[in-house]
Amino acid sequence: MPLHDRNTKGKATRAARVLLLGLLLASTAMAGDLERREAKRMHDRLTGVPPSDAVLNSMEAAIVNGDAFGAALMAMDNSAFYDVTLKNFVTPWTNRDQTEFAPLNDYTATVIGMIRDEVPFNEVLSADILYVGDPALGLPPYSMSNNDHYQAMEDQGIDLKSALVQRQQSVLTTLPASATAGVMTTRAASAAFFIAGTNRAMFRFTLINHLCKDLEQVKDTTRPPDRIRQDVSRSPGGDSRIFLNACVGCHAGMDPMAQAFAYYNFDATTGSLEYTDGVVQPKYHINSDTFKYGYVTPDDHWDNYWRSGQNALLGWDPALPGSGAGAKSLGQELADSDAFAQCQVKKVFRTVCLRAPGNSADRSKVDAITADFRADNYNMKTAFAETAVYCMGD
Repeated sequence: MPLHDRNTKGKATRAARVLLLGLLLASTAMAGDLERREAKRMHDRLTGVPPSDAVLNSMEAAIVNGDAFGAALMAMDNSAFYDVTLKNFVTPWTNRDQTEFAPLNDYTATVIGMIRDEVPFNEVLSADILYVGDPALGLPPYSMSNNDHYQAMEDQGIDLKSALVQRQQSVLTTLPASATAGVMTTRAASAAFFIAGTNRAMFRFTLINHLCKDLEQVKDTTRPPDRIRQDVSRSPGGDSRIFLNACVGCHAGMDPMAQAFAYYNFDATTGSLEYTDGVVQPKYHINSDTFKYGYVTPDDHWDNYWRSGQNALLGWDPALPGSGAGAKSLGQELADSDAFAQCQVKKVFRTVCLRAPGNSADRSKVDAITADFRADNYNMKTAFAETAVYCMGD
């Protein structure tokens, strides 16, 4: 082969190698850019603030090495996850307007603390638990009659991740341990849902916030009406069909379970939760002449009529009896259902992915994350991390 031909061929080979190397380097750089973008998006979604360079580098490295879950946990170590994301996540559950623009309170702080400490989240409606600010902070003491303790934390911009400490409700309040029921018996919840009325609001908003179901969605007219109270007309507007086809659908299931709250009331005068052990609150007997043959509440015994009929699909725990006395056992009944676990994951999905599950892939992932959430002892961090991994490519 002539010399100039060999030189030409050699140059072409070297050029091809240089081109191939350039393509490989570009591909590697693009891959690195992808993981870096994913890490940043994950951090932004979980915390609402940009990561530091050090954290971003660590998260990127974790994703490159196939540990996107670990990267999500790194993001959740940022205080903004607690101060912003979780506060906005929980606060709507604490008020009837379902707004996140409400002050920090004992309900919100308790949920944030439980998530931080990986307390099994199925205890949120039953545990003798309350989170308050560290005494070393010099805050106003926790009070059953005002929100000054938490308002001071918010006014001072105190870091919730480091400041919250776990205590027993029965120690900080006048409630006996047997009457504590997690967030349902916090001051904030009682002020919103035990005030005035008939205590049905506590049941309804607990369904909305923790089973993702409003009463219209669980209405079942096939349940026995024997526990519906006297204050419900059996012929509203003179038409008994309205009761049989509408009212009974909600009240037949709700009233037997809301009986668990028969000893609770929020006293607007003192601004605090009132518990009258063994004595039914007068609100359970109001409007008794509306239908005098209706059910007269004698105590706080409750029964779950929804274990049969269409609402059996909510997935009640067969290991539980489906009946009991007081708010604590009712909270266990609700929080050990399939609907409770799936509801938490769906709420996390909307928070992290900025949308509701919208297709079959999303719904399958929600089911998978729900299974992992329960298998990991109801660890909410697992739900947040796995959801963040799923949505980091959105």
